Amino acid sequence: MNLIWLSRPAPSKYPICQCVGFDKSYQSSQSAPVIQICRFQTSDELAEPKLGILKNSKEILPIPGSENMALADLLEDPDAAIAMLQGFLKHPHLETQLLDDLQILPPVDHQEVWAAGVTYLRSKTARMEESEHAASAYDLVYQAKRPEIFFKSMPHKVCGHGDPVCIRDDSEWNVPEPEVALWINRNNDIVGYTIGNDMSSRDIEGENTLYLPQAKVYNNSCALGPWLTLGLTPEEAADLEVKLSITRDGKQVFTGNSSTSQMKRSFEELRDYLCKCQTFTDGAVLLTGTGIVPDESFTLQENDRVDISVKHLGTLSNIVVELS
Repeated sequence: MNLIWLSRPAPSKYPICQCVGFDKSYQSSQSAPVIQICRFQTSDELAEPKLGILKNSKEILPIPGSENMALADLLEDPDAAIAMLQGFLKHPHLETQLLDDLQILPPVDHQEVWAAGVTYLRSKTARMEESEHAASAYDLVYQAKRPEIFFKSMPHKVCGHGDPVCIRDDSEWNVPEPEVALWINRNNDIVGYTIGNDMSSRDIEGENTLYLPQAKVYNNSCALGPWLTLGLTPEEAADLEVKLSITRDGKQVFTGNSSTSQMKRSFEELRDYLCKCQTFTDGAVLLTGTGIVPDESFTLQENDRVDISVKHLGTLSNIVVELS
């Protein structure tokens, strides 16, 4: 199946309000403000994408003038951005829009997406199982000072909530990898968090570690969204519960859970290595690895539904399509 990148499912296909994970009690109980923003588009395909603030589980507040606003500019000073967004939320005359009437886009516009691997013990064990001849490499990188970091996606190839994610037709062992993703601004600050799905062809990577780019980088292999959450403290981000559910023909065929508290490395350490000797003028997104890996008896099939839920971040949902 050949996918057209600008062709997205109708807004009603995935009712956003049923899976955003909006947590009003959490937001109101924190001394520091936690705000969730998104990129969205109206049903008019010619309309420019805009930015909005999640107001509740059913509505967003469009940010005035945001059709000309780049995420990198908005998030260069995260404290100022949060203060401005709070001001918009308190404005009495700004109109909201219903989420189910909108297309929610991935929370990137010009940002490269990178990924870290083997950051959880479960990931190390799974990689060693899938590749006998390269097992020592995964064990060594788990223990090493320098983490594994690789390029994942250009921004225009990133999928959003409700978009299809793909499995390769030349692979027989395909899995989603649910992850917390860091949104890093041009000053190398971690300014926000979103949900990521690092789709992977495990048999291709297992055959030869040099095949990792083919196992990881192809059309619709990276999904992000639905929101970008601002204002979490480092302590809160270090203890986020991650859940994965895969549904096939209306039946749940796999579930798993983990927590960022189980990571071998901190978010700050991964950020520091990504940004060594690199400049990201528009910022970057960094997937931080997965602690949920189905065993070798499981592989994704076409039309499976993948739901990734992360505490305080929401739920990212995508349907699987086979890509030839």
